[in-house]
Amino acid sequence: MLDFRMETFMTVCRCMNYTRASEELKITQPAVSQQIRYLEKHYNAKLFRYEGKKLKLTDAGEILRDASLSMMNDEASLKNRIQKADKSQGNLRLGSTTAVGEMMLPDILERYMRKYPDVQVQMDLADTDRLLEKVNTGELDFVLTEGFFDREAYDYQVLSEERFIAVAGPRYRFVNMKKSGKLKLEELLGERLLLREPGSGSREVLEHLLDAEKLKPEGFVKRAAVSGLHTVKALAKAGCGITFLYESTVHEELQKGELTEIPLKDVHVCHEFSAVWKKGNAVHASFLNALEKNEEPS
Repeated sequence: MLDFRMETFMTVCRCMNYTRASEELKITQPAVSQQIRYLEKHYNAKLFRYEGKKLKLTDAGEILRDASLSMMNDEASLKNRIQKADKSQGNLRLGSTTAVGEMMLPDILERYMRKYPDVQVQMDLADTDRLLEKVNTGELDFVLTEGFFDREAYDYQVLSEERFIAVAGPRYRFVNMKKSGKLKLEELLGERLLLREPGSGSREVLEHLLDAEKLKPEGFVKRAAVSGLHTVKALAKAGCGITFLYESTVHEELQKGELTEIPLKDVHVCHEFSAVWKKGNAVHASFLNALEKNEEPS
């Protein structure tokens, strides 16, 4: 917002007449003169001069006028951006990986939409890389992900830490054979591995887990790459193989006895679920508040 003295200066520049400027500003001519003298004292330079009876800008006055015009344009642009931002407060554009979406998003959105019933929500489900591409291009405000991302390139908020465990159906022969004690990860290699599709956050975490033990998915004698968390769980419950999932995503199945955790020796994996957005970008603070499980959005 321009100082009122600068507005007076710009009016005099436009009118090139103190009397007309005072009439336009609805202040007295001495008040106009006083404000111009204040600016001349502030910048330690004459801003106007008379050539005969005609008022002219000095070189210093022209510099100040050009700078003021630039500031006015910036002010108009800023005002326009702020107004657009204000109008878009009811629009929420977010993306989520499947695991986070299934585990956390329904409760988060319910709390948010109860608080803001007029909100317009756009939500995409995809893998981490594709979601972050949309953040980079401005198509999404932020994403909820368990996948790996460059923490130097984005701002983020950690939502929770989740255990990553091996599970199988309760009647799966391998589980029945190993009812006591813990197993080494290598002992699972003779089983069919049910794993998510390439690019999914869960698969990335599994690949990092196996790599730390100098193993790979290809080390399992049989593999089935399946798109969709529900399908992986259904196959595991049916005894078609073992899989690695977040404990929270199979909490209900474990409680009902539809799946059983395979206890592993010296394997303790916890992974963060995070909200991620473009570095320096403003995001919906009210939605970030809603990400906290025990808080209402403010």
